Amino acid sequence: MKHFALIAALALLASCKQEPKEPSVAETLESYTIAQMMDNESVGGGSFSPDNSKLLVHSNRSGIYNVYAVSTADGTWMPVTESDSSSAFAISYFPKDERKLFRMDNNGDEIWHIYLMEEDGTSRDLTPDAGARAWFARWTQDKSGFFFTSNKRDNRFEDLYLMDAETLIPTLVYQNDDGYDLQAISHDQKWLALSKAINTNDSDLFLLNMETADLIQVNENQSANSAEDFSLDNTGLYYTTDDGAEFAYLMRFDLNNGTREKVLEREWDIMGSSFTDNGKYQVTYINEDAKNTIEVVEVATGEALELPAMEGMEITSVGFSQDETAMRFFAGGSHTPSNLYVYDLESKEMTQLSDVLNPEINPAHLVKASVVRFPSFDGVEIPAIYYRPHQASAENPAPALVWVHGGPGGQSRQNFNSFLQYLVNHGYAVLAVNNRGSSGYGKTFYQMDDRNHGDKDLKDCVAGKDWLATQEEIDGEKIGILGGSYGGYMVMAALTYAPEEFDVGVNLFGVTNWVRTLRSIPPWWASFKDALYQELGDPYSADSVRLKAISPLFHTDKVTKPLIVLQGSQDPRVLQVESDEIVAGVRANGVPVEYVLFEDEGHGFVKKENQIEAYSQVLNFLDSYLKEEQAAPIRDDAMEQPEMEEGEAAEGQ
Repeated sequence: MKHFALIAALALLASCKQEPKEPSVAETLESYTIAQMMDNESVGGGSFSPDNSKLLVHSNRSGIYNVYAVSTADGTWMPVTESDSSSAFAISYFPKDERKLFRMDNNGDEIWHIYLMEEDGTSRDLTPDAGARAWFARWTQDKSGFFFTSNKRDNRFEDLYLMDAETLIPTLVYQNDDGYDLQAISHDQKWLALSKAINTNDSDLFLLNMETADLIQVNENQSANSAEDFSLDNTGLYYTTDDGAEFAYLMRFDLNNGTREKVLEREWDIMGSSFTDNGKYQVTYINEDAKNTIEVVEVATGEALELPAMEGMEITSVGFSQDETAMRFFAGGSHTPSNLYVYDLESKEMTQLSDVLNPEINPAHLVKASVVRFPSFDGVEIPAIYYRPHQASAENPAPALVWVHGGPGGQSRQNFNSFLQYLVNHGYAVLAVNNRGSSGYGKTFYQMDDRNHGDKDLKDCVAGKDWLATQEEIDGEKIGILGGSYGGYMVMAALTYAPEEFDVGVNLFGVTNWVRTLRSIPPWWASFKDALYQELGDPYSADSVRLKAISPLFHTDKVTKPLIVLQGSQDPRVLQVESDEIVAGVRANGVPVEYVLFEDEGHGFVKKENQIEAYSQVLNFLDSYLKEEQAAPIRDDAMEQPEMEEGEAAEGQ
């Protein structure tokens, strides 16, 4: 009996033993190089060939963006362009043959041209006018040609042209002498939807009868209005408006009797809505708390099309074949770059056509961001997207960064960002603050920073820093600020007007002199100039005093914290002189300043070799001045300060 009792006791003891504990992600976390992180591929586009056998896409797999044809059967990729300088982006297959359209500018100068790639592989510029910008609009309903806009006649305004698909000869359809924004044309080419900006929040929407020249105003009250699509039977215009509401909803304007009808409303902004080629489906995009929600409805029945379920990911974009039997889509998330898929609507078969995550990266080591909210100085609730490093804990608190998006009026979204993931992987928490003035949170919130830039919007960023400092996994004594364009302005505003709040600044091509910027917007922004002046201030009026006061360039003596500035010399929106001068001004203080300039980049860095250079320099800087660790030396050529020369600022930031 004792023998059996001993066996039972041993069995009980064994059953109580715990299984070996699986190591946590923090314990197995690898530290990836910037070359590894930027080797994640970025894919976009997705026009179906006439027989649905291929998709026309662009990808940066070659180091810059080039155009590819991808087999929908097996995912084979075939190069269409092989540029080694300027990036090329896919537009569309021709509807009746396999000729292709793509667009290119010159190293980021944003002077876009439309190119044709013949079936034999030869290509040519269809819009060769020097200095003129061209933009593809859409194919005609009968597929005999495509509409595009160009400012070749008057560089201030975009005219509408029709390019014949056979002769490739353009015809002027609408001469835009009054500075309208061209938004949509009906399928019978009778109606043209035109928009006129009142300010950066509101715009009037008009319908021009191309036969009678009558102009009809669509909106009844001052509000934000945008044409989305015409019905295929040419009886209605679908448009979004926030008239009488915080968020944009979808309306239909009857072209026969002028009546208006609300079609769709959600708790967030409806960003866009359009019909597929033959009108079988209506696709609507909703900006739901900084991520895309997509609704596809079968028009005849009103029933929602069930989209494929993507575990751990969300569908961010869809497109349909001409015969409406196939759908391509992208799916990803803040923790994973978006892959391309094709979906057979009849068989429900789904095929993955890309594998964009670098195989050297363990997906578990990437961080899924979370949406957080915190009160600002005046009680206004500020939304933000929080990336918490796996290795951060109360025992191992991490340094942190407040990230500020571009704009004004932009929004940080729940999308994958290799640069931010690189910083997080190396132990930096990131809080992407959607300060007041950001889009996506209602028109009241959007208008809160009008003529108040560098003040309350900056205080929202400081409140984000204060929120970070209360998190147990954050080292509250090591918090910096970084951002690009308007976000770069906010970095300089923080270091200038709140010099003790942040420990370092990372300025990516940020505005530093609002007076010069607003006086020097390029001619093709003429239709938007008055609206921009309404939000920011008129630089030719008494507002110039306030604009100078909020321009960091004139207050560099207040900067005391280390700064790194990154700039593309081809940038048409924030000219190189903006960065040249701020670097010189801060250096005069004896403050550590690093400057990285790229001769072949524009507003943002798209070439992989430049991204690797730029973001590795940022990490070195942060390790030296925020973590206060010894980092690799900055290369002399990257630090070289270019000669300063006066220039004109371009497009609104």
